Amino acid sequence: MAYVLSTNIVSPLGFTTEDNINALYEGKSSLQSYVGLWHLPETFVASLFSDEQRAEVQRSGYTLFESLCIESAQRALTDTDFDISAPDVLLILSTTKANAPQGLGTTAYRHPGEAAQRIAKALGITTHPIVVCNACISGVNAQILAERMLRTSEYRYAIIIGADVQSDFIVSGFQSLKSVSTRPCRPFDIERNGLNLGECAATIILTTAQPCSWSIESGAIRNDAIHITNPSPQGEGCLQAINAALTPEQRVTLSCINVHGTATMYNDQMESKAMQRAGLGEIPAFGIKGYYGHTMGAAGVLESIITLQAVERGKIPATRGYAERGVSGKIHISGSEQTISGHSFLKVISGFGGCNAAVYYTKQDSDIRPGCNPHVPKFHTARRIKLSSQEGKTLTALYRETSANYPKYYKMDGLSKLAFIAAEMLGADFDAVALFNRTSSIASDLKHAQLIANKSEFYPSPSVFIYTLPNITTGEIAIRHAMHGETSFYILPTKDMQTMLQIITATLIDPSITRLLTGWVDYQDETHWEADMFLAEKE
Repeated sequence: MAYVLSTNIVSPLGFTTEDNINALYEGKSSLQSYVGLWHLPETFVASLFSDEQRAEVQRSGYTLFESLCIESAQRALTDTDFDISAPDVLLILSTTKANAPQGLGTTAYRHPGEAAQRIAKALGITTHPIVVCNACISGVNAQILAERMLRTSEYRYAIIIGADVQSDFIVSGFQSLKSVSTRPCRPFDIERNGLNLGECAATIILTTAQPCSWSIESGAIRNDAIHITNPSPQGEGCLQAINAALTPEQRVTLSCINVHGTATMYNDQMESKAMQRAGLGEIPAFGIKGYYGHTMGAAGVLESIITLQAVERGKIPATRGYAERGVSGKIHISGSEQTISGHSFLKVISGFGGCNAAVYYTKQDSDIRPGCNPHVPKFHTARRIKLSSQEGKTLTALYRETSANYPKYYKMDGLSKLAFIAAEMLGADFDAVALFNRTSSIASDLKHAQLIANKSEFYPSPSVFIYTLPNITTGEIAIRHAMHGETSFYILPTKDMQTMLQIITATLIDPSITRLLTGWVDYQDETHWEADMFLAEKE
C-alpha cells in the first residue's frame, strides 16, 4: 500500500489540480482545430499549450518537455516537507516520446533517460531515475511500479511525473494510422471517428512514510498477445488486468471507473466488452479525452488524479462528446455529470503493443497507518544470453541460428528483431516480460523523422511509426509466445544493473509471475546493438 501525498496537473486548462478539476465541472475543453500547424497537410483537433503558457513554463537550458516536468513536480512538492535529496526518494518518469523529435540525429538530442536525469537534478533528486515507456499505459504502469518499489526496496517516497508534448512527429504518425479525428472526439458514442491528441504534465507523489487518506491498494498489467495495434475484440487483456487488480470485496465497493475512452472504433468497443465481462457494466464510468485529448504518457497520471478528485466531490464529470451509445458491451457512460457514492475507484487503460493496465485506489477515513509489505520476492537467473554487434554477426544470421520459422520477424524493426532473437535463444517458457535500454527506439525514430522531414514528399509510414514505441518489442514477444502476462519497457540513463534488479524484484510481486523474461536490449543501428537478457525465476 502506498499513500497519495500530493498531486499536480499542468495542462492547457490550468497549472494546478484544482484549476483542472474545476474546468471539467464547468464544461471547459482545451480541444481546438489546427489547420496547417507544423506544415502538416491534414487538419487535426488537439489540446495544446498556448504560446503564452509555453513561455510561462519554459526554463532556460531545458526543453519544453523537461520544463513541463519540472514545473509540475515542483508545484506538487510545494506542500510537502520531506528531504527530496535523501536516498529514499525515487523519480519515475512516464512518457512515450519525451524530447523526440527535438535534436534527433544530432549530438544535441537527449534520450528519455538523459532527460529524466536532467529533471531529477533540477529537482534535487539524487537517486537514479526510471523512465516507463510502455505506450499509452505508461502512466498507470508507473504508478504500479512505484507502489511495488515502495513495498520492496529502500525507497519511502516516489515522485511520478507523466508527460508528453505534441509535434509533427507524433501527430503525423497517428494520422498515418488513420486514428486522428478532424472533430472533437466522442468517446463510446455511435458517431465517434477517432482520437484527439493532447499535451500535459501531471505528478503524483506516493509515500509509505506517513499516513494519508488515499492509497493505491493494487494494480496489474496484462497483454492481449493478439496484435501490436488492434486490441482484443473481447477485451481479453483488459479483462485480465481488471480481474488481477480487483478482489471480489473491492468490486462491490467501487464508486466509479475511469476508462481509457480514446474514441477510436476498436478501443471503445474493446473496453465496453471488458467491462461487461468483468461484471462492471453497472458501475458509473467516465472518460476525459473530450477535455484534454489523448495525452499519451501523461494520460494514466492525469486521469488518476482527476478521478481521485471526482470521488472526493461525490460526482464524476460528464464524458464530453458522448450522446448515444455506440458500443455493444454494457458500460455505464453518460454525457452529463453522475452522482456517485463510496470512496474507491478503478483506473483502466490500454495501449499499442497489446498492453493493458488497471489500478485500484481507495480512501480510508480512519485507522490508517504507514507501512509496507515486508515480503521481498527472491529469484535466480535460470538462463542468460549475451549478443553484441561486436561479435561480427548480423541479426539475420543470428535469427537463422534459432531455427525459428516466423515470417513476421522480417517486418520488425531492429530493436524488436534483437529482442525476439534473444527470447528464442533462451528457449524457455515465461509468464511476463520486462525489458530495459538506454536509447529507446532511436533507429525507428530517425527513420520516421526522415519520412516527414520534406513536406513536399511527406509520407509517414504506419509500419515505421508504430515501432517508434519501444514497448512494441515486448508486444511482439507476447504474440509469438501467446503470453498474456505483464509486459513492460523501461529506459535508464545507463545500463544500471542495480536499478534493473530493483525493478525486476518489484515486478515479481505479481503472484502470477513465476518466470520473467528480462534484461537489456539496445539497438541504435545495424552496427551498434547489444542484448543481455535472462530468465528471472522466482524462488
